[in-house]
Amino acid sequence: MFVDHLQLADFRSYAGVDVPLAAGVTTFVGSNGQGKTNLVEAIEYLSTMSSHRVSSDVPLVRAGTERAVVRARVQAGLDDPRQLQLEVEITPGKANRARLNRSPLRRAREIVGVLRTVVFSPEDLAVIKGDPSERRRFLDDLVISRWPRMAGVKADYDRVLRQRNTLLKSLSGRARSGHASADAAATLEVWDTHLAAAGAELLAARLSTLSDLAPHVAKAYADIAPTNNEASADYRCCVEIGEARGKEDLAELLVAAMAARRTEEIQRGVSLVGPHRDDLLLTLGTLPAKGYASHGESWSYALALRLGSFHLLRADGIEPVLVLDDVFAELDSTRRERLAAGVSAAEQVLVTAAVGADVPLLLQGRRFLVAGGEVTLDE
Repeated sequence: MFVDHLQLADFRSYAGVDVPLAAGVTTFVGSNGQGKTNLVEAIEYLSTMSSHRVSSDVPLVRAGTERAVVRARVQAGLDDPRQLQLEVEITPGKANRARLNRSPLRRAREIVGVLRTVVFSPEDLAVIKGDPSERRRFLDDLVISRWPRMAGVKADYDRVLRQRNTLLKSLSGRARSGHASADAAATLEVWDTHLAAAGAELLAARLSTLSDLAPHVAKAYADIAPTNNEASADYRCCVEIGEARGKEDLAELLVAAMAARRTEEIQRGVSLVGPHRDDLLLTLGTLPAKGYASHGESWSYALALRLGSFHLLRADGIEPVLVLDDVFAELDSTRRERLAAGVSAAEQVLVTAAVGADVPLLLQGRRFLVAGGEVTLDE
C-alpha cells in the first residue's frame, strides 16, 4: 500500500498544497521550519487520527483558520491498482469528520487502519528515555495498527478509566477512612467490571504483540548496531499475571487486584490497577536501556522498535508506509547505511532531511524541495 497523492488545506503551515507521490523512496529536503515534517505528519494523521508531534489537534490547523483538511489517494499495492480516497476534516473543539471515497463515515476514527504507517522521528527517543506512558503509547499504537478495532477498545478503556477516577476522587473526599458506603461500593464494583473487561482485552493484545515484536526488534537492533547489540523487551504488568493470556483470566486478575487495593484507591482518589499503570522494560545486554544506553544506542534502539514494528506488520500481511522523519542527521555513517539496507524493500518510504547529503545513496529516489510554503520536484 502506498500514497500516490497528498492534498492539504490549512494544515499546519500550508494554506494549500498538492503533492504527487509514488511507490518507492521519496525524500523531502528543506531547512528547519520550512514544513517538510508537516507533509509526513498529515499522512500519519490519516492513518492513526493522531500525530507523533502533538497531543492536541489545535496546532494542526493553520493559524487564523477554523479547520484543516487532509486528503490522500492510496493505492492498494504495486500489483494492485485499486485506489481509495481518504479525507479528514480537523476542527478543534468539535468532532472531526472523515470520508472514504467521498462517503461520510459515521465516526472519524472508522478511517483508522485503512492506511497503515510506521513513523520514526526524533520524538521516539522518549520511548527509550521517557516515562512509561511513552512506551505504553508506542505499544498501543502498534496494537491498533495490527487490529484497527482496538482503537475503539482503547477509547472505551480511557473513557471508563476517567469515569472511575471521577468516582474514586469523589469518594476520597467523603470517606477519609478509605471505606465507601454500601451504595458507593456497589457502584464502584460495576466500574471495576467495565474497566477490567476493556483492560483485559487491551492487555491481551499488548502481550501478544510484544511477544511477536520482540524477535523483530532484536534482529533490527543487531543489524543496525555494530557492537553491544543484544536488545530485548519485556512487559511489566501492575498485577502478577503468571501464564495468563486469555481475556477472561486477565479480567479476573484485574478485578481481584482492584478489590485488594480498594482502600488505597479510595484514599488516593485514583485507579491504581490496569494497563494504564504498566510499562515495558527495554534492555541492552543485561542493563536497562533507560539510564544506561548512550545517545547513539538510544537512537538505535528507538529505530529498532520502529523497524521491528514495520517487519511485524509485513509478517501480518500488511504493507505499511514507512516514514523516516529527520532521522539520518543523528546517525553515524555505519548506522545510516545499515538502516538504508533494512528499509529499501518497503513499498513506500518517505524521508525528511534538512541536508540531502545525509540520506544514503541507497535511498536516493524522488526528491522534493520544501521552502517558503512551496513543495517542488527536484529535477
